[in-house]
Amino acid sequence: MKAGFVLSVLKEMRAGFLLSSLLLSLFHSSFGLNEDGFNETKGAIDVRVGVVLAMDSLVGRVSNSCIALAIEDFYNEHPNFDTRLTISWRDSGEDVIKAVSAGVDLMKHEKVQAIIGPQTSGEAEFLANLGDKSQVPVLSFSATSPSLSSSYTPYFVRGAVNDAAQAKPIAALLKAYGWRQAVAICEDSKFKSDLFLYLRDALEEIGSRLQYKSILPTFASEELIGQELYKLMTMQTRVFIVHMSSPLASRLFQKAQEIGMMSKDNAWIISDELAGSLSSMDPSAIASMQGVLAVKTYIPKSQRLANFITRWKHFYSAENTTKFKVPDLNVFGLRAYDMTWVLALAVQKSGTTALPFQQQSTEEEIGNFTDLSNLGISPSGPSILRAILGTTFKGLTGDIRFINGELKASTFQVINIVKEGIRVIGFWSPVSGLSPVAERTQENKKKGYTANMADLRPVTWPGETAVVPKGWVIPTNSKKLRIGVPIKRRYQEFVKVERDPATGRLQVTGFSIDVFAAVMEVLPYSLPYEFLPFADSEGNSAGSYNDMINQVVQGNYDAVVGDVTILVSRSNQVDFTPPYSSAGVSMIVPLQKEKRTKAWTFLKPLTWELWVITTCLFFFMAFVFWVLEHRINENFQGPPIEQLGTALYFSFSTLVFAQRDRINGNMTRFVLVLWLFAVLILTSSYTANLASILTVGQLQPTVVDIETLIKNGDYIGYQNNSYVEGLLVFPKNSLLLSDISNAVLNISEGGKIDSIERASFRKRSVLHNNTSTALSLDCFWGLFVIVWTTSIGALMIFSISFCHKRATGETTMANQSKWQRIKAMAWRFDEKELLWHVFQRRESRNREMELDRDGRPIATDSASSFYMDGEVHFTDDNIRCCSASDSGDDSPAAVPTSTMEEGHTNAQGMCGPFP
Repeated sequence: MKAGFVLSVLKEMRAGFLLSSLLLSLFHSSFGLNEDGFNETKGAIDVRVGVVLAMDSLVGRVSNSCIALAIEDFYNEHPNFDTRLTISWRDSGEDVIKAVSAGVDLMKHEKVQAIIGPQTSGEAEFLANLGDKSQVPVLSFSATSPSLSSSYTPYFVRGAVNDAAQAKPIAALLKAYGWRQAVAICEDSKFKSDLFLYLRDALEEIGSRLQYKSILPTFASEELIGQELYKLMTMQTRVFIVHMSSPLASRLFQKAQEIGMMSKDNAWIISDELAGSLSSMDPSAIASMQGVLAVKTYIPKSQRLANFITRWKHFYSAENTTKFKVPDLNVFGLRAYDMTWVLALAVQKSGTTALPFQQQSTEEEIGNFTDLSNLGISPSGPSILRAILGTTFKGLTGDIRFINGELKASTFQVINIVKEGIRVIGFWSPVSGLSPVAERTQENKKKGYTANMADLRPVTWPGETAVVPKGWVIPTNSKKLRIGVPIKRRYQEFVKVERDPATGRLQVTGFSIDVFAAVMEVLPYSLPYEFLPFADSEGNSAGSYNDMINQVVQGNYDAVVGDVTILVSRSNQVDFTPPYSSAGVSMIVPLQKEKRTKAWTFLKPLTWELWVITTCLFFFMAFVFWVLEHRINENFQGPPIEQLGTALYFSFSTLVFAQRDRINGNMTRFVLVLWLFAVLILTSSYTANLASILTVGQLQPTVVDIETLIKNGDYIGYQNNSYVEGLLVFPKNSLLLSDISNAVLNISEGGKIDSIERASFRKRSVLHNNTSTALSLDCFWGLFVIVWTTSIGALMIFSISFCHKRATGETTMANQSKWQRIKAMAWRFDEKELLWHVFQRRESRNREMELDRDGRPIATDSASSFYMDGEVHFTDDNIRCCSASDSGDDSPAAVPTSTMEEGHTNAQGMCGPFP
């Protein structure tokens, strides 16, 4: 509807506007209002506000009564406010022209500062443009079309939830129940069909789609509704999403029940607008909607809401005693109540006064009601708009807060229409998704967004069944599935197509065909099909496999069966079942005898990294053994070059287990045992791999990759029409895909596919891999780490013990410099550990001397004593003593017993430090 057409109609409304002006004057006189709008009775400034609703509609009657109660409740609760809303009512008659005319009248003659309404999205579209022109905020609590936006008309404020917010809850239901496709049924209005633009995107996100959109006129005949439903019955899809007004929906569901579409295997979902009008629908219509699901705006229960519903019923029955029965209070009435409070708060907050409109032109044509430029501009409009958008409070419908001129998207209920009435089966929120409760606990919130059937309560579906509909059926009058099969001249084990010369009947056999037949047997229903060869007029292949797949995309085939490889590019066009045979690209190339020098074959069993690491580890272990044994083992002492040779010889001799040197320390023995175990594993593995290399014939391929073929410019052979050339089994969202995929998995897990494979491929080829791979560091790094860690630990324990003994035994080191202390420690390390038990036992044996036949001591083979002329001389630095008897003049003087150090004794002419 264009503005020019509206202007031409407004001329006919002049008499009505004059009458409205007269009634307004009478209204001011009766309520004590002067020309400036000052309420002399109440002592407050009256701010004129218009209300445009369809007074004869249920929504209009309920909303009018809620607005009146909102005014009463608000000023009873805020008696000290210095502003007061004064309502001017206008009837739109559910007509766009009347609604626009009412808006012009309110702005031009009543000078209203804001308008509540209108009722429908079509009316709101025009009135929002008028409000934008005159800077008069328009608050609608029932216009939910996504095409209305504050981005285009800033003075339009939506006091309801945008229809687009329903898209994700509906999509979540399809995902939860596993429905891949749906049919949309909507009223012939752009304000109704807008929802499905958003729903289409939401379904694509979850892998579903809208298969078809059925559009019905608002006043469609019973015959037309029946024809459209019969058309839907010929389709496979049995999930229907309905978005229309309640009068049309009532006739739709009654007709659907009549023709058998409200039975099992059918799923119906209705939108929020229709769900909110269920209480006003005829009982016969509700009876025809048994098993229907709906998404509905969630209104939290509260004591305040319960009290208001009771008061509202008394108020409504008093106002409509003779004409209407008391209906259930719907969400539109509650929204009207909350929007009235929003406007009253905003007017008080903005400090609005009754200022006259500013004219947009200097021309004064009071009688020219068709000139929209003379509507004027409200001076208070911008401040009221800012106050409205900034208002937040707790209303009857929950938290009221505006984002981009609209109410914030709220939680939706998922309801099920049953005989007992309406049953809530779950909730949906933007954060948590589907849930059996309205508000999830903190623990459940951590799980994130969900869309699972387990998050909803059980549903009674159409036909009074608890079995979830599959969402599709095979129509009784449907044709056979057209299954495309490839024409193959080679490798016909997968698919072989031939025609009987006598009968001309087509015969299709092969492994892929047998698997397909087995899948059809597993399906719980009969699925008629026929094979169509992908061939030209002469019976040859009509193209490549990609060309055959394009036939599915174009709708010429319903599916393709054969040895079709699953590729990313193909998956973007069609859907595949799970693979029943492994895929990949293999090359068949000639083999050649490996040519190599035999002299260095012994190096082949190990990689060069393992050779280097092993060699370094031998040197490291030599160092460990030297450190641990140097002070306690004479074999590891002597000149530096001798010590180096001994340590390296000992370490490398463990390779062939030829070490003969005695080990004195227990810590060294522990490290040595681990090292011998590592060497055993390493040498055994080396021997086994070397034997394999020397005994097994080495055959190598002449070509190892495609890049080599390209580089050499070689010719490559491949199966005709194969996708391999591109390297140098259902349409998208098929309803059959899920069942057939499950059937493929069924025969795969059950082992039936193995028997089919054995029957199809009698000759089997076995690939032998004769290549011996060199052992790498990955095979031994764990063992090496254990040895290395143990050795480092032993060195650390030895170092700590050694430093501790030296530090406690020599107090003079405290006065030395750091370098002197280091040198002193090095010298001490190079000395023998005289207190070591090995040295002590040896010295004790040296002092156990034997006597000759004359009773004289016999010199022992000791490094610390010798016998001469009947005397025993000990060469230790701290002892010099001899026998007191038989001493000559040139013999060493005897040491009196009294002059010997403590701890020494003199017996039988001998003295010394006896243990």
